[in-house]
Amino acid sequence: MGIYIALGANQEAKYGGQVCVPAQTFRHVLDLLGGEMKIMAVSNLWQSPAWPDPEAQAPYINAVIEVETKHEPLELLGVLKHTEMTFGRTQTVRNAARPLDLDILDYNGKILESEALTLPHPRMLERPFVLFPLAEIAPDWHDPVKNRALHDWSARLSLNEVAPMRRLEPLFQRINQ
Repeated sequence: MGIYIALGANQEAKYGGQVCVPAQTFRHVLDLLGGEMKIMAVSNLWQSPAWPDPEAQAPYINAVIEVETKHEPLELLGVLKHTEMTFGRTQTVRNAARPLDLDILDYNGKILESEALTLPHPRMLERPFVLFPLAEIAPDWHDPVKNRALHDWSARLSLNEVAPMRRLEPLFQRINQ
């Protein structure tokens, strides 16, 4: 089990007086989160088309990290929302372009459904931009609801969703190995 967080962005962010492209934003996010929790593993960066209309906005850059934290799930959600705002995220319409999106994917296999947070993330198993980077750092992960292996979920993805995925450079090498 582990605590997994998805990172996504398709806009520049402002941080520390500078404008950052998503890869730079993610590096700063890891520095910030590293003060709140222990970063255990970091996937490569992945590029995926914007959804639902790839022509309407820039492609997304995505990654997944594994962390250890003493924050309970709702506290962790608060830390992540504050971090998003630090990089210029504002709540707008769903699926809008954004400088930073942080989602808790799984919290040690905990199953939770509340108004503020659902665990595991309710749409993660339909998203190659989550499953591919997660597979890099947690290839043995199982869905705690249906107890299906990660590779089973990946095999169910549509070729139309998988084909445009592109693995980019590593964000950082795995930590503590």
